[in-house]
Amino acid sequence: MPQQINAYAAMSPKGKLERYSYTPKPLGPDDVEIAVQYCGICHSDLSLLNNDWGLTTYPFVPGHEVAGKISAVGSNVVHRKVGDPVGLGWYSKSCMGCKQCLTGNHNLCPTVEGTIIGRPGGFADRVRCHWSWATPLPGELDSAKAGPLFCAGVTVFNPMVQFAVKPTDRVGVVGIGGLGHLALQFLNNWGCYVVAFSSSDSKRADAMKKLAKSLDFIISTVNVPLDWGTILDTLAPKGRLHLVGALAEPLPVNVFQLLTSQLSVSGSPLGSPATTAQMLDFAARHKIAPIIEEYPMSQINEAFERLESGKARYRIVLKNDLV
Repeated sequence: MPQQINAYAAMSPKGKLERYSYTPKPLGPDDVEIAVQYCGICHSDLSLLNNDWGLTTYPFVPGHEVAGKISAVGSNVVHRKVGDPVGLGWYSKSCMGCKQCLTGNHNLCPTVEGTIIGRPGGFADRVRCHWSWATPLPGELDSAKAGPLFCAGVTVFNPMVQFAVKPTDRVGVVGIGGLGHLALQFLNNWGCYVVAFSSSDSKRADAMKKLAKSLDFIISTVNVPLDWGTILDTLAPKGRLHLVGALAEPLPVNVFQLLTSQLSVSGSPLGSPATTAQMLDFAARHKIAPIIEEYPMSQINEAFERLESGKARYRIVLKNDLV
């Protein structure tokens, strides 16, 4: 019988996380089990904890920014072995047979499985996934800081690859928080001329006028409504506004504004396993890492309060102290 997994779970919406143990099913033939060393906290964990999206099942074990080592492998697994340092992000399984998976777009698989949707996540001593989503960690990366790269990191890196952002491009980043501070690092090391948009800038209006029709690409990481018309005005002809922040409200866009300069508006989820591996290699090569605040996992509720306060700079990571 599989050994029990020890975790932290909420029993109801907006509930406190408490110690919780469950017995997993036998390990699937294509799955691996990861011994969790660190796990970052993302705002999506908070949204699901509160059932803001109507997707949460309880008991709810959050955690989808895992860094650890493989502790067990299924009978069919040949590309991962026990002891391998790996990470796990928002997705934990895809079908491997649909058109999207077969063309390398596993993150767009119609049946892709979320690591914390309908199944227990990484605020635990162990977590499971399909072997393809357990991405090897380069040795140059600090495991304590690696977890957020599997969510925030690949979220902002993926559109750089998907839309072929060039080193000569002028790129804007909206929102300098958990995602935005990583986007700035990736884009600067990509070679781009980078402009940061911050709501705290008292001279924002003047700055926006100076940027009019000058940017090739804008990545928005925020989840709140903004003056999208003014932001679109900063795009050069054929420019793109790309959203990765989970904005709940409809996006008001003046179609005439798009037509006259041939602008595009788009969005994307996290990246495929191949893009995640590419992102990790780039991060290791350029010494890119999130700025983190570290808590022991036993202080998980205090860490969530810190996240909810909006004062964290810029990602919170839990060190596993479950025994």
